[in-house]
Amino acid sequence: MSSPPALIVLSHLRWDFVFQRPQHLMTRLARDYRVYFVEEPLRSDGAPRIELHRPAPNLTICRPHTPVASPGFHDDQLPAMEMLLEGLVEQESVSDPIVWLYTPMALPLAQKLNPRALVYDCMDELSAFLNAPRQLLQRESALLRAADLVFTGGPSLYEAKRNRHPDVHCFPSSVDVAHFERAAGPVDEAPEQAALPHPRLGFYGVIDERLDLSLIDAIATAHRDWQIVLVGPVVKIDPASLPQGPNLHYYGQQSYERLPDFLAGWDVCLLPFALNDATRFISPTKTLEYMAAGKPVVSTPIRDVAEPYSHL
Repeated sequence: MSSPPALIVLSHLRWDFVFQRPQHLMTRLARDYRVYFVEEPLRSDGAPRIELHRPAPNLTICRPHTPVASPGFHDDQLPAMEMLLEGLVEQESVSDPIVWLYTPMALPLAQKLNPRALVYDCMDELSAFLNAPRQLLQRESALLRAADLVFTGGPSLYEAKRNRHPDVHCFPSSVDVAHFERAAGPVDEAPEQAALPHPRLGFYGVIDERLDLSLIDAIATAHRDWQIVLVGPVVKIDPASLPQGPNLHYYGQQSYERLPDFLAGWDVCLLPFALNDATRFISPTKTLEYMAAGKPVVSTPIRDVAEPYSHL
């Protein structure tokens, strides 16, 4: 019996980070493909090596280690990464793979793999994010010329990319309804928040430059009887910059499995995004997850939230 075709994914997001679009898609594609999810390299002493982890059938997480200090898929990483991927392809008997990119910075590596098809899943406008690589826009232009197929994570990104490639498709994130509707039924809520009084207003996700921290601070200050619950890792910003107060509660990154347990105890779900370059094209997956939990949702006027859902 022949093995399934190979799909090599090059991602700027780590598999064990917040469970989101790449994890949802690749766990499902692993039903029909041998998926190799290649993360950005970690700096480690010694010779370059690649660590493999297989959390599910046909799904292999590939974590490269190199002695190179430059972050991400920086050009300085390319020689070591090319060697590691060549070894991976040989070890796993991969031939004629489909290559799927989440970051344009990995384009040189993708081209070295001689893919039979090159897919660009543009889930964010990465060039607008804090600390984005200087050459990202130039490399994205090259990727849009080279890609066979382009997906965008929401309608605003689709409008921005649709005229830059002949085969662009709006492919917004969906929702695992069965997982999140648990929060609407009888469920033991997260013990971390069980003692908090109501009302509770909650947010889960990455806490970074895209959140309007001043707005969160203003809400907490104006309504001292409202408990503001924030669940997620703090990334790219100084944790000391986070608003503090007796009714502000930070519970850090939690597993995907536990998110309904937090949702179950919230009265209102928040999408408190700032209106800035980093949020101009975002299409938050959590919008539909909140709805599946049967919770009221309050959002700032992010385009991909306001236009499809403001009438609800």
